[in-house]
Amino acid sequence: MRRSVSIAVLVAALVTGMGTIAMGQNHFLAGAQEKPAATEVKIDNFSFGPATLTVPVGASVTWTNRDDIPHTVVSTDGVFKSKVLDTDEKFTFTFSKAGTYPYFCSIHPKMTGKVVVQ
Repeated sequence: MRRSVSIAVLVAALVTGMGTIAMGQNHFLAGAQEKPAATEVKIDNFSFGPATLTVPVGASVTWTNRDDIPHTVVSTDGVFKSKVLDTDEKFTFTFSKAGTYPYFCSIHPKMTGKVVVQ
């Protein structure tokens, strides 16, 4: 037995932003696109955690300094640069292009990390 989905149901799903309509074995995807979620990087014990982070284009990444001493977040290619972050201060950057973005702490250059944007 085959089920059919009316045009009215599909249009209603598009208008209301409903992400997926499932009927039996058939799945119809409406055009609603979700905004990428924010992602966190913790600065603690002289390291960035996680050291490598993979996010979708459009994602915002927030670095939070959990160390007792100041740190910075600086991309090696000059795309982003935070101010000096004291304990519990945050820096957020939104990645609008795919690519690999290595970064470091300018106060402690051995501290390194990388954001991969796909």
